[in-house]
Amino acid sequence: QVQLVESGGGLVQAGGSLRLSCAASVRTSRTFSRYVMGWFRQAPGKEREFVTAISWSGGSTSYVDSVKGRFTISRDNTKNTVYLQMNSLKPEDTAVYYCAADPRAYGSVMKPDYWGQGTQVTVSS
Repeated sequence: QVQLVESGGGLVQAGGSLRLSCAASVRTSRTFSRYVMGWFRQAPGKEREFVTAISWSGGSTSYVDSVKGRFTISRDNTKNTVYLQMNSLKPEDTAVYYCAADPRAYGSVMKPDYWGQGTQVTVSS
């Protein structure tokens, strides 16, 4: 069982930055490192979409084209935490951002077993 809790969302002007964190409650750090971690987002009236993922060890990352060069995912397996640094934010990045964990698949094909409750990111123009 994995519990995920996001934090760091908020309101920011276009061009600004935010850093999201996702803390995982797991039995051990070794358990956390068995999961691919990802971030998804859902904007009002739209389906939830994949944003980014990071491999089990953190050696590989994947991004949706719309955030490449602006967002950076990272993880600290000693702290059971994954981060999403978001720079040069745009109004179209406004959404609820969800952290997710998948023990099997990496990248946009993830079908996570566990989800966080979500954190709102609002970018004003």
